[in-house]
Amino acid sequence: MPNLLHIADTQYGLTLNRGPLGIHTRAAHVGAKFAEAQGVGKAFSQAVYKAYWEQAQSIDDLDLLQSIAESVGLDGATFRAAIEDDTYIEQVEADESEAHSIPLNGVPALVFERKYLVSGAQPYERLVSIVGQIQQQDSVQG
Repeated sequence: MPNLLHIADTQYGLTLNRGPLGIHTRAAHVGAKFAEAQGVGKAFSQAVYKAYWEQAQSIDDLDLLQSIAESVGLDGATFRAAIEDDTYIEQVEADESEAHSIPLNGVPALVFERKYLVSGAQPYERLVSIVGQIQQQDSVQG
């Protein structure tokens, strides 16, 4: 965690104020799938990240998630119903299955083209270098 906080501050100018540990984020993930289907996935995810990583809020709170959903233009009641919708739950479960098959066992982690895994907090320059290496390798193979 100290490395993540340092990189966030020095590389990205972010002061992190992490929310509580040990919470269940399933509803936030399911909500993100619903928001994505409604065309506001990026805005919803960014608001959830901000709530957890900058405002130290507990993103397993359904009232908070509904408020976030409404702030990005979603209907609160429809959002609440979507949290229980098997379609979105199954999409999250499919993502989890894919993560376990990599095996992805921690965050942060980035997966490029479903075959390159980068684990841990990385400085921006390192990520740029990794993307360049992947592009170069793909052009040689392609």
